[in-house]
Amino acid sequence: MPSYLLLLHECPADSAAISPAEMQDIIRAHQAWAERLAAEGALLGGEKLTDDGGRRLRFDGDRPVASDGPYAEAHDLVGGYYLLKAEDMAGAEALAAGCPHRHAGQWIEIREVEALG
Repeated sequence: MPSYLLLLHECPADSAAISPAEMQDIIRAHQAWAERLAAEGALLGGEKLTDDGGRRLRFDGDRPVASDGPYAEAHDLVGGYYLLKAEDMAGAEALAAGCPHRHAGQWIEIREVEALG
């Protein structure tokens, strides 16, 4: 059965207006959704990513060049991910439609994981 990566995109400026109480509600909703998918055998993994934006690694020929980014001013960041299994893309979309990542203009990118071997 194929695996699908849900990349949870967020706009830092939009998320800044969320109150601590609202954030706790969002976290609880994510936990409940993930627990339900795990019980159904559809959740393979997932984590919240830190808000620092990480590092970018590009290459100048064979030489790796690391830099900060994306920056807080960026239009959107990947704030977390889920790895799911589903019969097909339509099934992955149906699972993703229940994800609580839907406040403050956030969006979900769905990518099929290519099986190696």
